[in-house]
Amino acid sequence: MHSVQPVANPFALLLNPEAVVAEMERSERLNRLSSRICRPLDRPHPADTSESQANDSNLVMLDSEDSPRIG
Repeated sequence: MHSVQPVANPFALLLNPEAVVAEMERSERLNRLSSRICRPLDRPHPADTSESQANDSNLVMLDSEDSPRIG
């Protein structure tokens, strides 16, 4: 059986991410947590799209020749 030893420096875990993932998969406490996958960015919201289109109508396109030079 593998015993977990506390790490004095948590940044040392960055050197061995495979061990961290393996410990997470073996963790009984993490496996008991209820989980739900939420992906709010997967589908557009109708109110947001009309608002962004209204904001886009106020934009002005400039050519590189029309833009002021700095310096």
